[in-house]
Amino acid sequence: MKYKHVRTAKRIAMGAIGTLIAMIGSMTWADDGTDTPPLALRKIMQGMDKNMHIMADAISQKDWPLVERIAPLIADHRQPPFIEKMRIMAFVGTSISKYKAYDGSVAEHAQAVGKAAKSNDVQGAELMYRTLQASCDSCHNEFQKPFVAHFYNSSDVQARPTVGAKGAVR
Repeated sequence: MKYKHVRTAKRIAMGAIGTLIAMIGSMTWADDGTDTPPLALRKIMQGMDKNMHIMADAISQKDWPLVERIAPLIADHRQPPFIEKMRIMAFVGTSISKYKAYDGSVAEHAQAVGKAAKSNDVQGAELMYRTLQASCDSCHNEFQKPFVAHFYNSSDVQARPTVGAKGAVR
């Protein structure tokens, strides 16, 4: 009887975990292919796309203060809400370390672009931008199509809303 409180605490914890899993599962199964609301991740990616275009334009115009201002917006981009993050992690599964590595690579290279811009290093900024773009492309090549298929019940990646090259910096 002296361990009764431990068993009660375990039951409460297991109940909370079960409830969280049930919530995540029901949210995933609720996607029936009609009017599926977009993930917050989509808006985050659209913002990053805008900022990548702005950065590319700024590099080509050698507008180093703008490049410096945009770099942290890409490196330290917003994160999806907790529940959505849990859904994404459940979907990515055993590839989560690879998914996080891509995100880390994007952050690292965006910071490097900003650092090169700060020192007016044209070749360095251009090289780091190309490396940053390659990091984005690698992640998209591996995860974008399965994400769209899973979360939007569509195999057409091109059906997603696109963002134009021009846009406001957040």
